[in-house]
Amino acid sequence: MKQITAVFGVVHAVIAVLFALGALALIAIAASMGFEAVTEGLGLPQAQALIEAIGILAAAVVAFQIAETITEEEVVRDANISAPTRVRRFLSRFFVVVIVALAIEGLVMTFRAAHEEAADMIYAAALLVGTGVLLAAWGYFIYCNRAAEELEPDAMEEAKEEDKKIDG
Repeated sequence: MKQITAVFGVVHAVIAVLFALGALALIAIAASMGFEAVTEGLGLPQAQALIEAIGILAAAVVAFQIAETITEEEVVRDANISAPTRVRRFLSRFFVVVIVALAIEGLVMTFRAAHEEAADMIYAAALLVGTGVLLAAWGYFIYCNRAAEELEPDAMEEAKEEDKKIDG
């Protein structure tokens, strides 16, 4: 069984590296787009290109956060995500970056629709409403999860001790 667990750790490590490499590629693309936009002048098209570059950077942050979460939770800690505290912490780390990235993408879409195709504003609004619903659902999950955490007060202390191992 230990060999199978070790294989899962290696697979998780490979996945984390691939996410990090994808994030680096997105950063390079965004930097190239941003540099190109700035060197072409200071007009509306350049502003739109910069805003799109920011959206790509937000996707890079999501990819890096996923890589970090996988590395810390599955490779370094080799954690079994079953305790309510672990589930809440794991999902919270993930949802923070996803919600921020979706909100930024919604703003990018809104800016683009306002200046190019007003009919696309409905898609931007749908994305932003969906992001709001996701944020509310995450808040409700945390609210419900707190009661379960109170049944296992030792789990939070154990998670904090593991954080100290990773941080220092």
